[in-house]
Amino acid sequence: MQRAQHQGLGRTHSAYLRHHMHGSHSLHLGCCRSSSPPTLPILAKMAQVKQVGLLAAGCQPWNKDVCAASGDRFAYCATLAIYIYQLDHRYNEFKLRAIMSEHKKTITAISWCPHNHDVFASASADNLVIIWNVAEQKVVAKLDSTKGIPASLSWCWNAGDSVAFVSHRGPLYIWTISGPDGGITVHKDAHSFLSDICLFRWHPQKKGKVVFGHTDGSLSIFQPGSKSQKHVLRPESLEGTDEEDPVTALEWDPLSTDYLLVANLHNGIRLVDSESLSCITVFNFPSAAASVQCLAWVHGAPGMFITGDSQVGVLRIWNVSRTTPLDNFKLKKTGFHGLHVLSSPPKSKSFSSQSPNKNHHMSSTSEAIPPPTLTQNQAFSLPPGHAVCCFMDGGVGLYDMGAKKWDFLRDLGHVETIFDCKFKPDNPDLLATASFDGTIKVWDINTLTAVYTSPGNEGVIYSLSWAPGDLNCIAGGTSRNGGFIWDISRGKMITRFSEHGKSGIFCIAWSHKDSKRIATCSGDGFCIIRTIDGKVLHKYKHPAAVFGCDWSQNNKDMIATGCEDRNVRVYYLATSSDQPLKVFSGHTAKVFHVRWSPLREGILCSGSDDGTVRIWDYTQDACINVLSGHTAPVRGLLWNTEIPYLLISGSWDYTIKVWDTRDGTCLDTVYDHGADVYGLTCHPSRPFTMASCSRDSTVRLWSLTPLINPLQINILADRPWDEIIGNTDRGVETGASPLLCGKVSRDIKQEVDKLSGNSRERKLRWFSECLSPPGGSKNLWDLVAVIKGQDDSLLPQNYCKGIMHMKHLIRFKMWDKALSVAPGVSMRYWKKLMQRRADQLIQEENNDVIPYCIATGDVKKLVKFYTSRGQLQEALLVAQAAWEGNMQTSQPSTSNGTAHFEGNNMEDYNELLHEVSKELSEWYFQNGCAVQAACCHLAIEDIELAMAYLIRGNELELAVSMGTVLGECAAQATHYALELLARKCMTVTTCFPSLGYRDLAAELLMMIPNNELHLVKLCAFCPGGTAEINDLHEKCSLPGVEECIQLAQAAETEGNTFESIKYYLLTIEPEKALPIGIHYVKEQISSSSWTLDSVCPFLDLLSYIRTERLLLHKCSELRNELLILYGYIGALLAIRRQYTSIVPALYEYTSQLLKRREVCVPLKIEQLSEELDAWRACTRSLNKSAEELPCTPPSKLQQEVYATLLSRIKEEPLKGMEGPDYVTGSNLPSHSDVHISCLTGLRIQGPVFFLEDGKSAISLNDALMWAKVNPFSPLGTGIRLNPF
Repeated sequence: MQRAQHQGLGRTHSAYLRHHMHGSHSLHLGCCRSSSPPTLPILAKMAQVKQVGLLAAGCQPWNKDVCAASGDRFAYCATLAIYIYQLDHRYNEFKLRAIMSEHKKTITAISWCPHNHDVFASASADNLVIIWNVAEQKVVAKLDSTKGIPASLSWCWNAGDSVAFVSHRGPLYIWTISGPDGGITVHKDAHSFLSDICLFRWHPQKKGKVVFGHTDGSLSIFQPGSKSQKHVLRPESLEGTDEEDPVTALEWDPLSTDYLLVANLHNGIRLVDSESLSCITVFNFPSAAASVQCLAWVHGAPGMFITGDSQVGVLRIWNVSRTTPLDNFKLKKTGFHGLHVLSSPPKSKSFSSQSPNKNHHMSSTSEAIPPPTLTQNQAFSLPPGHAVCCFMDGGVGLYDMGAKKWDFLRDLGHVETIFDCKFKPDNPDLLATASFDGTIKVWDINTLTAVYTSPGNEGVIYSLSWAPGDLNCIAGGTSRNGGFIWDISRGKMITRFSEHGKSGIFCIAWSHKDSKRIATCSGDGFCIIRTIDGKVLHKYKHPAAVFGCDWSQNNKDMIATGCEDRNVRVYYLATSSDQPLKVFSGHTAKVFHVRWSPLREGILCSGSDDGTVRIWDYTQDACINVLSGHTAPVRGLLWNTEIPYLLISGSWDYTIKVWDTRDGTCLDTVYDHGADVYGLTCHPSRPFTMASCSRDSTVRLWSLTPLINPLQINILADRPWDEIIGNTDRGVETGASPLLCGKVSRDIKQEVDKLSGNSRERKLRWFSECLSPPGGSKNLWDLVAVIKGQDDSLLPQNYCKGIMHMKHLIRFKMWDKALSVAPGVSMRYWKKLMQRRADQLIQEENNDVIPYCIATGDVKKLVKFYTSRGQLQEALLVAQAAWEGNMQTSQPSTSNGTAHFEGNNMEDYNELLHEVSKELSEWYFQNGCAVQAACCHLAIEDIELAMAYLIRGNELELAVSMGTVLGECAAQATHYALELLARKCMTVTTCFPSLGYRDLAAELLMMIPNNELHLVKLCAFCPGGTAEINDLHEKCSLPGVEECIQLAQAAETEGNTFESIKYYLLTIEPEKALPIGIHYVKEQISSSSWTLDSVCPFLDLLSYIRTERLLLHKCSELRNELLILYGYIGALLAIRRQYTSIVPALYEYTSQLLKRREVCVPLKIEQLSEELDAWRACTRSLNKSAEELPCTPPSKLQQEVYATLLSRIKEEPLKGMEGPDYVTGSNLPSHSDVHISCLTGLRIQGPVFFLEDGKSAISLNDALMWAKVNPFSPLGTGIRLNPF
């Protein structure tokens, strides 16, 4: 679908390649061969801007084969990217696994390889065919310049690695991807067609047989050794006419070599014989108005197929033996676009003890309830099939035909460029988006679902603006239909503005200081100010098209515009003049958006096609800064509402940049949008959560909080107000640490100052909610308040929408479903019947099992049933109801026949409740929602686990805030989080360099009782001259450098190894500690009875030696030994913590260093590989899931080696820390910013962490786990890793 060209705003999908590409760094471990010290490198870094949410695009409605399925995956195409969903077997749900975005123009078709579930092909309008490997998420092969647009594409069945594609009239090209016959051939018969090809299908069994469907309604059939049949089998009613009736769907009958199901848009469905060229059956629709858009055979149900209607979303079920549908389901108001049946439907985990191949319905003499009798239609009962459904409005879902319910529905996604996005002024959870597809949609950003959509058919919508306050209206500007006001609650357009005629309105802005005024600017060169009822107040004529306008936030009568003539103008509405007050010149190409600073009076910025952003000072009539760095036109612009110098820009170079406008430095660049970035927005009450929208049809949510890290730590350390909040003049001083200068922070201070007594709790909570992205922090604090004993009446209204404390969970409401009539047989016999029936229904995965389990009081069976299906919320409700005593539970009868209550039942149910909460928490955690995972544990008052999940999600500031408020019960985990935060400050790489960091680290450590050793590590690590070091020692109440030398020598003489290491590290020659510590550790691990706990404290202390001393040439041998010992101990710590993804990498790293460096340590490469094999064998057999193939059990020797390892490792001292780290956003696949991990060689999903060479990358999760068990970089340089 080609796009209209609107004055530079609607770009066609040009092959616009990204300027910045990090490339693939398959730099594997142990890459530093030499033992000479590296120069002090760039410090390792990770992105400052964190992606926390992704609103995926919908499925495009313009090409035919844009959804496909294979095995446990399905894929659909947006305009520019392919979204791949995969079944998560543990939770029995489909999750977005990958976004493939190499195509730069509209994708025309995809086709899954029939003999390899990991490979599929795609084609696009820029004459490109790509072969992808989904498992590795990479391009396997590319074919450029396909001689015409490949409009339809398909793998050749029975032909190894060949893909065929065809443009509208042919010929059919066959691309053999590999092997001796690689290259392109042309099909000898399939060319010179008289009508365009809609789609084609190879026969799955008959080699080389292929059918084409044409727009005139005819088919063309070719098979080797037979006469070609061109343009045959046209519907009878079309014979002899020129009417078109395109073939909309075409599928070979899987059980026949010759039968073919064909659908024409107007003439319905026929079953035809491709040999005799005759029609076997014509299928009839209930209504003449129905027309078929797509069809698919149902695998595993002979003769059964499904169709989707084109006008309304009706799914029809058919059998070839009947001419009318067996069943019809209306799934959506909008018509179908594509259908695919998953050949292997989602399988639940097996949890029934019975053997699965028993007959489901027992014999009529058994005690089981017989199956219901079936009506004639039900006799054709559907197997549990799943249909991937794509709709004309972009909706995509997975429909369970057996259960008649959606397993997954991604509704109302935009299918085209999103030009603008804005948060609702009175509700930071609602975000509106305006798109090329002619709609405005309003999204709930907590659930990422659409709550409202505008009526549509507006042409292209370029711009939107919310009405001020709670008016609940949106103004929109369109390409050809003027402007409008959409009343959301009434669901209709209430006003239209047509003063610009047919010219496009590029920007519409509702004044937030005077709600009666709306400004529009247009391609006709006018910026028009009018009242909301349409009365024109001002018409400002420009010499060329006007693209942007923005109302001043300080003066209700001032507005700025951006014009194609490269100038920025400022107008003053309080005068009758139509001339600008000021004209700012300087850009060398057209100006697009302009934005006034919300905090600095008279300051505004403009973005231009010259790739720069300029900052103007209205009071000085001057450009005060030029921000250069984008390599293409700038579109989105956003000032932060709290940090006065922070500005964010989005560009056609696919990037978002964050700027410090004081000196023009770029603080961070975000690469993950797959195309031009158009809109940027944030809500004043959540100033560090930003939304962005793009030509890639997605909306992304970002957290900007890492940019202001020192501020967060000042709040945690309870620093004075003037180090947290300031006025704008202080806030923009060059080099100063960030200060909050906006309304939200002032309001918090005002509220805190009103409180009498301990205000720290409130202060921590309010700042935490302001700084956190959406996703559970409010819920978390509500639960903390409940645990602290707050009165329930103070809970907010929306509390019940989140994760509630167990004492508030709504009572279970399913009793009406239970069997209502007491049976006329003995109670015992009845229960036995019920239990038999329940077992049988569980085998069938049938929902009807629920009342049976309730009737028999079999709580555990019901919880197990729900959990196995991934219905964790329901499982939690049942466990909760039983725990509260609200469920009649089965009790064993005593000898006299009366049931008596067993005291341990409540304990059983309490345990069940904890189990289900833990499972639900793990589900949230695996979805990248560590905060909600913590909420699940808070709900059952398991505070230690709640803290552990926050720490494992790297939500350290939140963990410290919550732990501080909860006090003693969270103390151990709070201290660990403080220690990690202090590590973050010690080697911080931030946009705000400041010596204050070491003081902040010291303050955090001083919040830990018995903190001397922590402070020693801080002082040992921080560089500086003698005076500086002594100054820090004094702050930390440690002896001066001279005294430390004496203490170290004395301890060494006494043979006190630990103390001598400690004091040598605090001197100006800390390297003297190395030989003492390393000798001790080597001695320890040479003995047979050593444990981790006997060596870790020594290695940990040694690792804090100042980096520049460790890198001295004279230390190279000791440095290598330290790195090897820590690598090995790190591997064992990783086993203890169950960091399975990095255990092999740590062993590999240690082996590489042993191979390449001259050292003398009591470790052998053979021993390392023996231990790694034993760990793999023993843990694989423990963690094997039901779906996996049986694996070889560990040998006796492997069991012995693993047992020895476990005896050294002992248990993890901190509760809940076992298991991988998983930060927010880890579940979001990278779109265009693709990196390969140098630890695993695989594409990184979620946040990326760059190592100190500036190019080697690992996932942030792996970096966090690595740093917790081995502080030194995986590159073997001796640099400490700081991913916190």
